[in-house]
Amino acid sequence: MEHAGKHALVTGGGSGIGAGIALALAQAGAEVTITGRRADKLQEVASLSPRLHGVVMDVDDEASVRDVIAQAARARGPIQICVANAGIAEGGPFEKTTLAQWRKTMTTNLDGVFLTFQAAMATLEDATPARMIVISSIAGVRGLKNAIPYTVTKHGVIGLIRGLSEEFMRRPITFNALCPGYVDTDIVRNQLPGLMKRFDLNEQGAIDVIAKGNRHLKLLEVDETTAAAMWLCSDGARSVNGQTIQISGGQV
Repeated sequence: MEHAGKHALVTGGGSGIGAGIALALAQAGAEVTITGRRADKLQEVASLSPRLHGVVMDVDDEASVRDVIAQAARARGPIQICVANAGIAEGGPFEKTTLAQWRKTMTTNLDGVFLTFQAAMATLEDATPARMIVISSIAGVRGLKNAIPYTVTKHGVIGLIRGLSEEFMRRPITFNALCPGYVDTDIVRNQLPGLMKRFDLNEQGAIDVIAKGNRHLKLLEVDETTAAAMWLCSDGARSVNGQTIQISGGQV
């Protein structure tokens, strides 16, 4: 098992992409700390493998991030794989976006990644190999209307991994971003009722509207992003650093 003996951390590990990556890492032999706000969801995922360890953590709260990650490292060792996946996706017209909504998105999607990476890296010795991955979005490489704060944060985390890859170039640690298009997850399906009401659609019609955002006109599956993350964690990707990998069904 390729990652036997390693400790991985996945934020937002209680559902969707985070849960998929966490389970794949556990199946590959890693001890995986999964974090999120909902204890019940974390427990549900953790029940899938004895190598999955759910811990409540709020990426909006600096003390929570630093304390939980330090405790996890004491329990299971330095964090050699860190997947910063936790985030929120809220939409609306730019002119109706409030400063509170803007700041909430920035705090969760951008500050949360900064804190997660900084706390995870604090558990490492200089010579310890590690992989840092952020789940950005196709919105991180193109504009997404009616989701300006979200778009800005997903661009921002790409800047973060590019800067970190330069700053730590001489250490055995890589920083990369995955940029999925619309994936069949709870975040996407939570948008369906609004679309159904707004455009008088049935559920499949609303799914089709969202799927048009992917070049091949269908929703992506979680396992596609999971596979890309597992490749970035593999020894064969040891020289892939500071990159954005688009998983969108076609050219952006």
